[in-house]
Amino acid sequence: MTSDDIAVLANPRAGRGRHRGLLPGVLERLGASGRSVRLLSADTAEDAEKACHRAVAEGIGALVAVGGDGTVHRAVQAVAGTQVGFGVVPAGTGNDFAAGTGVPTDPMAAASAVAEAVRDGRGTPVDLARVITGQGDVRWYGAVLAAGFDAIVNERANRMRWPRGPRRYDLAIVLEMARLRPRRYSLELDGVDRSFTGVLVAVGNCRSYGGGMLICPDADPTDGLLDVVVAAPLGRGAMARLKPRLRRGTHVTDPRVGSYRAREVRIGAPDIIGYADGERVAALPLVISCEPGAIRLLR
Repeated sequence: MTSDDIAVLANPRAGRGRHRGLLPGVLERLGASGRSVRLLSADTAEDAEKACHRAVAEGIGALVAVGGDGTVHRAVQAVAGTQVGFGVVPAGTGNDFAAGTGVPTDPMAAASAVAEAVRDGRGTPVDLARVITGQGDVRWYGAVLAAGFDAIVNERANRMRWPRGPRRYDLAIVLEMARLRPRRYSLELDGVDRSFTGVLVAVGNCRSYGGGMLICPDADPTDGLLDVVVAAPLGRGAMARLKPRLRRGTHVTDPRVGSYRAREVRIGAPDIIGYADGERVAALPLVISCEPGAIRLLR
């Protein structure tokens, strides 16, 4: 590959396959940039991440993720902190990073915008969140890290073999709601102790997760800060009533919900696995920092 090439990571299963037929058209639009376009080959999420790292090491000019937040998550591990341009063509069930960074919602329009940005040599600096795990590993994410009830639900859903599809997640919510209990969190924001007991924790670079739930409604991925939203102990009824408000972002007006901003977040709690961009990251404790302008977004 050369520095003029555009490498494309596409997830054919994104959006439950409904955008599969779009890929030839997307590649054609990207080719309108005048650059050579190469499709990366990968069978698993781990293979996809390795393919992105190889492409960046070989000196590509741009990397484009075609899929949802999971595909974006894999790709940003390779482009974070580099000068390689990064494009997103939203084609997943959840496109929260794309929505939060002003990427066109229509996949073809997004591909055309990427091609124009490449042709014009234009890139917009966008922040990423950098995570250091308890083992010292580094992971990056673009949208939101969940470390409360939603992370517990994700972990439960991932362990389940039945049912398939979105109904598995719905069942996991019901099962975990039945055993909902507050947990003691250690939380340090820019060196200030904000430890609390509660049920919900989200650290957002962007506003939403889960396909449009505005968990961190004021988050701005260009302000150099992370938005942290926490909720005090809530019963099952109060939790169920709070959930619909996440779609509108009005949950933050509830007196039991707290909102903060910080450059660095240190968070710990027993028996919690953090999930970022919907992907499993690592068990708490985690150190999360905002890295301003960590990617050059092509849009």
